[in-house]
Amino acid sequence: MLTEVIATRYVTPLREGGSLPGIVEADDFGTYVMKFTGAGQGRKTLVAEVICGELGRRLGLRVPRLVAMDLDPVIGLGEPDQEVQELLKASGGLNLGMDFLPGSIGFDPLAYEVGPAEAGEVVWFDALINNVDRSWRNPNMMVWHGDLWLIDHGATMIWHHNWPTAASASAKPYNASDHALARFRPDLAAAAAKLAPLVTEELLTEVAAQVPDVWLADEPGFDSTDALRRAYVDALLPRAATVHERIVLEAPTEDRPSQAPGWLKERLKPAPHATRPATPSGAKKDQQQDGGAK
Repeated sequence: MLTEVIATRYVTPLREGGSLPGIVEADDFGTYVMKFTGAGQGRKTLVAEVICGELGRRLGLRVPRLVAMDLDPVIGLGEPDQEVQELLKASGGLNLGMDFLPGSIGFDPLAYEVGPAEAGEVVWFDALINNVDRSWRNPNMMVWHGDLWLIDHGATMIWHHNWPTAASASAKPYNASDHALARFRPDLAAAAAKLAPLVTEELLTEVAAQVPDVWLADEPGFDSTDALRRAYVDALLPRAATVHERIVLEAPTEDRPSQAPGWLKERLKPAPHATRPATPSGAKKDQQQDGGAK
């Protein structure tokens, strides 16, 4: 399982994303971006974050460290924003934390060059996990200390929202034409040769074991959390061997709606966050920069 820490202070919300994550301090003296079980996207978003984030890290990609964060809703009582209070009240228990990357900046393909080898590995990885949310419109990557870091894997493995179709859905091609790194001539053959042999049954089983049981419980069609973990292994293992043959790279579109299916686009749609009252000058330090998740 993930390392477990206890949230000790809610610092500030990050309003760029639809799930309203927040910067939180923990009892290990770390600072994390917390994603909440009570957010509208649901616990499957957190499952996807864990499986894909932990898989990416084991494949040598830069993903912020993940932890399970135990949240006492009483932390939110002093938060003046009613929306944040309600989110914290709905998220008691285990939530997901990812290392906050202080001073990081959002990836800009016009300002940061990525080599074909690294671009190929990221595109291949996104094809493996069927990431529909790393386009030029919304790269979900950060640059920290001069390196590229991958964040926000909640919109991946979309087949786990409809398990009866998982086998057919996981076998489909991956259109990378609008991928944020498509312009950098990704070397997909080299990426497949390097990464595909690493995606073994043992590795995927280890990664799936990191997901807390409470996020997997009571899934329709499965009689145990272990059976559900096995379903993730069965979906990803055969895909790793051949997905590079089914990656589509064409001219990027200038303006095309998300490739995600309609039911998932509703989950990804930003929530209508309430407007926080203006803070008097000097009453509160400037809001921290989003360094780990949207």
